[in-house]
Amino acid sequence: MSEEPRVAIVTGAARGIGAATARRLAADGLAVAVVDIEEAATKDTVDAIAAAGGRALGVGADVSDRDQVEAAVDRIASELGGPAVLVNNAGVLRDNLLFKMTSADWDTVMGVHLRGAFLFSQAAQKHMVERRWGRIVNLSSTSALGNRGQANYAAAKAGLQGFTKTLAIELGPFGVTVNAVAPGFIVTDMTAATAARMKVDFDDFQKHAAAEIPVRRPGLPEDVAHTISFLVSEGAGFVSGQVIYVAGGPRD
Repeated sequence: MSEEPRVAIVTGAARGIGAATARRLAADGLAVAVVDIEEAATKDTVDAIAAAGGRALGVGADVSDRDQVEAAVDRIASELGGPAVLVNNAGVLRDNLLFKMTSADWDTVMGVHLRGAFLFSQAAQKHMVERRWGRIVNLSSTSALGNRGQANYAAAKAGLQGFTKTLAIELGPFGVTVNAVAPGFIVTDMTAATAARMKVDFDDFQKHAAAEIPVRRPGLPEDVAHTISFLVSEGAGFVSGQVIYVAGGPRD
């Protein structure tokens, strides 16, 4: 390996788990491409990394659009270097019960989570295979085990687990590991939006969730970022095809 820092791509990195992961990987010494649907939205994360002495590039891309994804990876490779690490974190919610769920609700969630992870992995892997070293981490969820009102989200997150295991088999011979992290209840804008949709006070929502979690607290974006940090490290080279639940307790 050269002395240049490895380059990481984190999608959906303007806020929440993605932003915490981008900041953590930058603190670990990686140069980080902060990807979100609008480049302007990445400014806070990029600025936070720069203020801490790290190197970051904000990139706007719709993860479900092949042309935009390929252009984004080409730009990242040109301005930062070929990506060695990819964190497929971009996600959206379109929650509804099955009988109310629209085709658009279904397609949007599948497009961002599954198609997005597919397109970014396909575009980034060639750089990893070329240098015979790489790390891909996909964001699944405890919702993959089933969650009322989330037929689309649960299906997408379960699909990412199968996607992860298959890529681990295909890319392993080229020095690339592929794993998934499945967060439980994490305090983010997304969970706040879920509370609002349910017309529940967010503090009460967190307290109720914490009472059901063995460690008796909700998760923070940094909890997920720490796990991702390990999975993309040199020391995690013999961990691949795994789904790690970051949920404050055991999950099936």
